[in-house]
Amino acid sequence: MRIPVLRRRRVPEYEGIAGAARLDRRTKNLTKRLQPGDIAVIDHVDLDRVAAEALVACRPAAVVNASASISGRYPNLGPEIIVAAGIPLLDSVGQGVIGRLPEGEWVHIEDDILYRGDRPVAVGTMLDKESVRAAMEEARAGLSTQIEAFAENTLKYIREERDLLLDGVGVPTIRTAMDGRQVLIVVRGYHYREDIAALRPYIREYRPVMIGVDGGADALIEAGYKPHIIIGDLDSVSDEALRCGAEIVVHAYRDGRAPGMERLDELGLEGIPFPATGTSEDIAMLLADDKGANLIVAVGTHATLVEFLDKGREGMASTFLTRLRVGGKLVDAKGVSRLYRSRISTTSLLVMCLAALITIAVTIRVSPLGQAYYHVFKAQWDSLVFWLQGIFS
Repeated sequence: MRIPVLRRRRVPEYEGIAGAARLDRRTKNLTKRLQPGDIAVIDHVDLDRVAAEALVACRPAAVVNASASISGRYPNLGPEIIVAAGIPLLDSVGQGVIGRLPEGEWVHIEDDILYRGDRPVAVGTMLDKESVRAAMEEARAGLSTQIEAFAENTLKYIREERDLLLDGVGVPTIRTAMDGRQVLIVVRGYHYREDIAALRPYIREYRPVMIGVDGGADALIEAGYKPHIIIGDLDSVSDEALRCGAEIVVHAYRDGRAPGMERLDELGLEGIPFPATGTSEDIAMLLADDKGANLIVAVGTHATLVEFLDKGREGMASTFLTRLRVGGKLVDAKGVSRLYRSRISTTSLLVMCLAALITIAVTIRVSPLGQAYYHVFKAQWDSLVFWLQGIFS
């Protein structure tokens, strides 16, 4: 009886860039299963910085975008990050590419063409540093139009949420006490890992209430902390984080719909709905402010106008107004880490310890009581040395 020999599946060899295709119209869903060496196929107009950093962290062989990575509306930050990381970016290949490729199919890129086997699937434009720089310059010229739209969205948000912004109407009741305490809000955004690492001394001393905004809860757990509250629509937080025992506040629509509650029901967990039209990081700040926090430290959140626009949705107007609402309570994590470290340096601490030891030694030397303790200690030490010599002699 012949025993069949199992052979490994041979990977086709092509010129250019090759890999297994991983496809998803939502970039943050794709990065959950994207492996090093795969080719990421996305549909992301104006690729933003957070999505680009998540893609770069997965180390794909290339990124193929069905839409324009830089539409020209504003100078978005994502394409520059991908190109700077040395990852090829094939741009504007057309909306139909995702429907024409099955998940995991071996594809390759050659001369701005995406192939499935020997058959061309889509044609795009390979972006490099020069083309990205030129597109960014053109986008900066059209920034004024986006600022006008941003202002209109801001006025619209004021009309819809003036009761929440001005009087705190609609903020839910929670168990976690924040009155008079400091609150750390973590969003899995810009440089969140570095910021959390820099804040370790601050967290150790002040023990703030920790709020994870969606995936920010996983970021806290990854850093070795347990969030007190998880807040968001729960579309990018893991089941393990939701089960960590934190109080869960679900971001709901103004009409009461809360898709995140369905997920909690499936997991057998309870949540508190918070209806609001802003972003999840905004309602986290409003919650902390309403419950009496005396300082709000933000990790990974948006701070500049370009970052607001780079998020790519009208809700960024709420971010602008929320920061006006919380006022002087809000501090960026980078500022806290710099101020905290400046209070006492490592060199100063060593000098203080050395001075204290010298003071103790001088006191023992000159005081009668110190002399008595010194002779007692010396006698005990001599006895210990004599005992050890007896063992080894």
